[in-house]
Amino acid sequence: MVWSKATSSPHVNPRDPVARSPIRRLTNDLEESARIAGEQLREHKVRSLLTALGVIIGVWAVILIGVGINGLDTGFKNSLSMLGDDHFYIEKFPWRDVGDDWRTYIRRPNFESRYADELNEIINETPDSGLMLAVPTVNFRRGISQGDFSTNSIQFTATTADFGLVNTADIAEGRFFTATEASSGQNVVILGSGVLDALFPGEDAAGVLGKRVKIARINFTVIGVLEKQGAFLGLQSFDNQAIIPLGTARKFFVGGRRWNGTSIRVVKYPETEREVARDEIIGAMRRVRGLLPGEDNDFEVNASDAVENTIGPVKAGIAVAGFVITGLALFVGAIGIMNITFVSVKERTKEIGTRRAIGARRSSILTQFLFEAVSICLLGGMIGLFLAFVSKQVLDNFAPNFPASFSINLMILAVSLSVTTGILSGFIPALMASKLEPANALRHE
Repeated sequence: MVWSKATSSPHVNPRDPVARSPIRRLTNDLEESARIAGEQLREHKVRSLLTALGVIIGVWAVILIGVGINGLDTGFKNSLSMLGDDHFYIEKFPWRDVGDDWRTYIRRPNFESRYADELNEIINETPDSGLMLAVPTVNFRRGISQGDFSTNSIQFTATTADFGLVNTADIAEGRFFTATEASSGQNVVILGSGVLDALFPGEDAAGVLGKRVKIARINFTVIGVLEKQGAFLGLQSFDNQAIIPLGTARKFFVGGRRWNGTSIRVVKYPETEREVARDEIIGAMRRVRGLLPGEDNDFEVNASDAVENTIGPVKAGIAVAGFVITGLALFVGAIGIMNITFVSVKERTKEIGTRRAIGARRSSILTQFLFEAVSICLLGGMIGLFLAFVSKQVLDNFAPNFPASFSINLMILAVSLSVTTGILSGFIPALMASKLEPANALRHE
């Protein structure tokens, strides 16, 4: 092959003004570097694959971490909408790990459903109140059946007719129970979409209205079906629930006015700031509980921001661990690529001398070896991306509700990491190759 003095590419006329242009020279260098890199990869397949192993692991790890964090973000946003951004939950226990202080919380007095009525009176008497409505809820678990089909440990919510005004899930078919049905304790039930699928497989929501189901061997009439909501972070389903009147639950399941599972759901007006609403709830609830000035609150005002405060450190921990693993893997990969590039330069010293002797520029030699290093890293990046995609498919099979997904940004990140690693690890060997003197290189044994 004949190399030109101007570009080191074959069959190029150095007197051609187009060939002498910087853009044309760069194009020729890149084309020739790509050809030589391809030849080297084909000639040393196993060596190239082993060299790229660190990059493969690094890209694989960073993509999986990105997929996981994206899934957490998506699941968290969906879950916030299920909890309600403008909803507060007044309960005995906080939505956080209380550690050894659990005894303090367990000793708090149980809630009574009448607290909701008293809170509503205070809200109505407060000028320019930022709160809209307080609704009592009692949560418990029971099995539910219909014919030959049954499902266990369903989350039941016993509440009043006002719950239909504040529930975050709309009614897909049917209706909510009325105030008369709630106060008289009628045996009516509203099913979540998950319960519907378990008890009436293959039937649509409209077709089950008016049918009977059994809750702890007691007949209930289905009057409504909730829209599908999904699962909290893809794990705990919001669709495996049912809603019945509070009066009915008192007759058959929870008994009395006091129950350990009672909580009060308070909804604020959209324009009211969260902290302003929280302060108003605390003041009103202290009046309801008869607390004196200086006494600690014996209740907790929970909201979706408590979940955010819990999930935030988890996401940060995953990100830090992932980036540490990625950084170590890429560092090891970069050292391996740098080492193999040094070996390649040494093996081809005579070739470099020959090319320099016939007029190849230093930049052409630099581009060639840099391109080879980047090619190995890109190969590793593509393999890592493929492995991450396969891992994501496996995750979908084991956790189908977890909202994990690829994104263009993650793919761009994989390519960027690969190219950057190739440039950083290959630059020094490529620079040394470009500085070799032709005479010394040709005498190299």
